[in-house]
Amino acid sequence: MFSLARLGFIAATVTGCLLTSATLRADVDSGPTAGAAVPPLKVFAVVGDVNGEQVEFTGRREKKPTLYLFVPAEKFSRPTARLMRKLDEKVAETAADAEIVAVWVTGNVDETKAYLPRVQMSLKLDETTFCVFEGDASGPQNWGINTDADLTVVTVIEGQVKQSWGFVSANETVADQVLKSLH
Repeated sequence: MFSLARLGFIAATVTGCLLTSATLRADVDSGPTAGAAVPPLKVFAVVGDVNGEQVEFTGRREKKPTLYLFVPAEKFSRPTARLMRKLDEKVAETAADAEIVAVWVTGNVDETKAYLPRVQMSLKLDETTFCVFEGDASGPQNWGINTDADLTVVTVIEGQVKQSWGFVSANETVADQVLKSLH
């Protein structure tokens, strides 16, 4: 027989495990810290809401809810594509005016500009604009992108960073937790 104290300990342990598993944790620190003002982001928009021009997206999006995805070109994978598709499918129903800005960071900007239309043709995303960062291959310095991350996701609401995650192995299983950050 279990004593009441032991049953209480077991219940507390199970509850703690459930609460811990409900919180999405990043694999590595990447992206600006929560609560910070969103830094400027000047990129070349290839496909999406804007096509074929340089855009300063944080100014364009202003206070609208936005998921910024930073994708190192050499680490783009099928699991990351599945996550992007799931986020795209649900972002509009999660928050009004919400959109996704996917920014490829690369050492080969011209090749990536030619590649991104093929990615869009394959994924057929409706709420995502595909962009290329034309500066340093490690990404915009003021965004604190960790080069160890396969994908960095930054949630911005009302011009403030709400949450950042650096995923070493991103896949669609984290989509719902990321989308919750838009509330």
